[in-house]
Amino acid sequence: MAPPAMAFQALTLAPLPLSFPSSRRRVRIRVLAVAADQTPPPPPVPDSEPANSPSRLLRELAQRKKAVSPKKKHPPRRFILKPPLDDERLTRRFLSSPQLSLKALPLLSSCLPSAPLSTADRIWMDEYLLEAKQALGYPLAPSETLGEGDDCPARHFDVLLYLAFQHLDPSCERTRTRHVRNGHSRLWFLGQYVLELAFCEFFLQRYPRESPGPMRERVFALIGKKVLPKWLKAASLHNLVFPYDDLDKMIRKDREPPSKAVFWALFGAIYLCFGMPEVYRVLFEAFGMDPDDESCQPKLRRQLEDVDYVSVEFEKRQLTWQDVAAYRPPPDALFAHPRLFRACVPPGMHRFRGNIWDFDSRPKVMDTLGYPLPMNDRIPEITDARNIELGLGLQLCFLHPSKHKFEHPRFCFERLEYVGQKIQDLVLAERLLMKHLDAPGRWLAEKHRRMLMNKYCGRYLRDKHLHHYVIYGESVQDRFEHNRRLRNPSTTSVQQALHGLAYCVYGKPDVRRLMFEVFDFEQVQPKAV
Repeated sequence: MAPPAMAFQALTLAPLPLSFPSSRRRVRIRVLAVAADQTPPPPPVPDSEPANSPSRLLRELAQRKKAVSPKKKHPPRRFILKPPLDDERLTRRFLSSPQLSLKALPLLSSCLPSAPLSTADRIWMDEYLLEAKQALGYPLAPSETLGEGDDCPARHFDVLLYLAFQHLDPSCERTRTRHVRNGHSRLWFLGQYVLELAFCEFFLQRYPRESPGPMRERVFALIGKKVLPKWLKAASLHNLVFPYDDLDKMIRKDREPPSKAVFWALFGAIYLCFGMPEVYRVLFEAFGMDPDDESCQPKLRRQLEDVDYVSVEFEKRQLTWQDVAAYRPPPDALFAHPRLFRACVPPGMHRFRGNIWDFDSRPKVMDTLGYPLPMNDRIPEITDARNIELGLGLQLCFLHPSKHKFEHPRFCFERLEYVGQKIQDLVLAERLLMKHLDAPGRWLAEKHRRMLMNKYCGRYLRDKHLHHYVIYGESVQDRFEHNRRLRNPSTTSVQQALHGLAYCVYGKPDVRRLMFEVFDFEQVQPKAV
């Protein structure tokens, strides 16, 4: 092989109009660069081809491309598909997963880590878990000593509390492992809807005459992402979330997302292990939230005069969080959540008994929804009273604000719509967690959002032809019935109000029945031909 040709670049001087003496001088030539030409010589071209023939030009172009094309980039390792596990290893992995260890508690089991905790996880728990439990007001003994048997949800509190504090930190190898990362994101996915439902029930009972608009402002002022770092610091938990940073000196985009994820995940863990009463205790006792504080009051607005009665239990005094958390319905109560029903359905609804809608439309609506459900009541009068109240609640669900709101602010579906919106969020979140055991929280949140988009909720109601029974005011009836931009949001509100009524009367199981059997939110049942 011949040595590569050497290309010399010499210093060339432009001719200058200067005269030099004619004496012979030694001229030094400086070599500025030496480059080796590595391109292989072109193949011999037959003499028969002219210099400008297309085939010759294409051949030279191909040779040049081969010489200068860069090396191909390989895809990152995370995009390279791994070979599937064989049956034996897959079976071993499933059987050792904590997610399949509890048959009696499917929701809690689905939020456990997908693999046993490692030594690094145990070291963090031994070092920091006591500090977290002390700040939240829990006994310092290991949670495995609580209750009897694995079916006690409180026995798994230590593991879930550990996952709640493991927000994704790029510099920490432990929080980037799959079982910790997915376990934490699944907890915050559940916790955000737990918080929304808790505040919804609390404010509906605390302010029985208020519309949902001011309530949403109160909730945002208490648990908006701007104020969550403040609550973590008030409970002395900020050092566990930011062990190497000063919370007050961090910028917002570094401070708020981890605080939000840890706060939500914390209440997801508390809800799974101890239920909703403990959520209220931690919110108002450990974090010290005050619903009467000046910073969380709604903005002033023109209030409609409310001349209608409220239930007797709301008249005497304003309910506190202890009243809401400690309330247990009596054994012979008409409803699953009697006080929440009284807060949403005003007593004055009895004036609508026997009207045209009650006589003509109510039986058709109840038949479509499968009401009344069979109940085991000791006294037949209890069943009759429940069915009467259920009929009035259904009429309130279909009562649009344009009909009576300006004279009677609570004779519309707004309060039932508020609680229905929150309970359908929580029910679908629980369903997705139990259905997709290995999915991370962000994927579940996106699927949750797509399934509960407003345009879909109203469409499910219209598919059952229930939108014909909505009661509009006479002045706007033609506009709402012939304009889908007005009609579709109102049918979405009616759909959510029906879920709120089902939760108040029969409890969460009936919300699941309406969402996944009657209206088929997941769209898995075959359509009628």
